[in-house]
Amino acid sequence: MYYLLKTEASEWSWEDQAANGGITKWDGVKNRQAQNYLKSMSLHDLCFFYHSGNKARRIVGVVTVVRQWYQEGDAGGAVDVKAVGEMRRPVDLKEIKGDPEMKGFALFRQPRLSVVPVSDHIWNKICALGGGYEGDAHAAASPI
Repeated sequence: MYYLLKTEASEWSWEDQAANGGITKWDGVKNRQAQNYLKSMSLHDLCFFYHSGNKARRIVGVVTVVRQWYQEGDAGGAVDVKAVGEMRRPVDLKEIKGDPEMKGFALFRQPRLSVVPVSDHIWNKICALGGGYEGDAHAAASPI
């Protein structure tokens, strides 16, 4: 399964995620539907790391689930994710919206959710738009 996780870059950026071994708890999700998506995550599921906000709305990296949903007292729950790799080229929301093959993407149907599922087709399309991500086992094409 694939997902997209949104965060304000000023609150938790890709650089924050990648630091210190790249593992962090993904918590603070209040919306019940977004929590249900977190609860449905399995070990090794991949997630796009999406910077939201006014200045940057783009996919900048990929993380993987290293610990499934667990309760965090009264604060709700969390999953732990680990940085896999930065996108070789960030993929802007405008670029995603401009692609007719992205029709039906949950990010457009429920834009306020901080966690949304991503279909195989859309995952592959976004990876292609961004040239893949570091650690995807596909070396970026190098000029000869």
